[in-house]
Amino acid sequence: MTGPSVLQALEPLKIRSIADTVFDELHQQILSLELAPGTKVSELDVARALGVSRQPVRDAFFRLSQLGFIQIRPQRATVITKVSEAAVLRARFIRTALEIACLRAAMEVITPAQVDELEEMLHVQQAAVSADQRQTFHQLDDAFHLRICEIARHDYAWTLIRDQKAHMDRVRYLSLASGAQAALDDHRLIVAAVREDRRAEAEALLTSHLGRIARILGQIRAEHADYFEE
Repeated sequence: MTGPSVLQALEPLKIRSIADTVFDELHQQILSLELAPGTKVSELDVARALGVSRQPVRDAFFRLSQLGFIQIRPQRATVITKVSEAAVLRARFIRTALEIACLRAAMEVITPAQVDELEEMLHVQQAAVSADQRQTFHQLDDAFHLRICEIARHDYAWTLIRDQKAHMDRVRYLSLASGAQAALDDHRLIVAAVREDRRAEAEALLTSHLGRIARILGQIRAEHADYFEE
């Protein structure tokens, strides 16, 4: 008598669809401002540029519209939405709540080797800042915050954070010309507080770090008024 098939215990393979790939590409271009707020886009043009049919583009457009990054207007041009200050502030509130919880959990279990790992990440970030590699720094910044969630054993929280912070990211990109070094300096202070187990201070530093977006929002809007909702 044969036993149950091992195949019954396997998870279905997760194969990325063309629509997922199109979504990721458009999402990245919107967040990095390659597709600037107010830009008109069409299914046909995107399909041609990416070498795909219109259906996966249509699916990606719908997902982006649900996130608030594309406005689909029947019989009119589809446009990249302008930055909403309210959406940015909502995202900052949610992100702060989740990341503070992750930092608190991380400080309960973090090892000296993991603190060393965070410090090594800061050296790589400094190299990106010194070379004025803004997109690279943005990616390294995200990796730093993700790593804290992973150390806390709540890496799933990053999925929620990533979706929410997308509304902050366009403002972050606009601020990186002058704000990357300041963000890195914040990271250094946070890691130093973590190493010395100064928990309340680490949480206060992270709260201030994530709150920077609210403090510079008015300045960024004044410098890039065309990118923001009236």
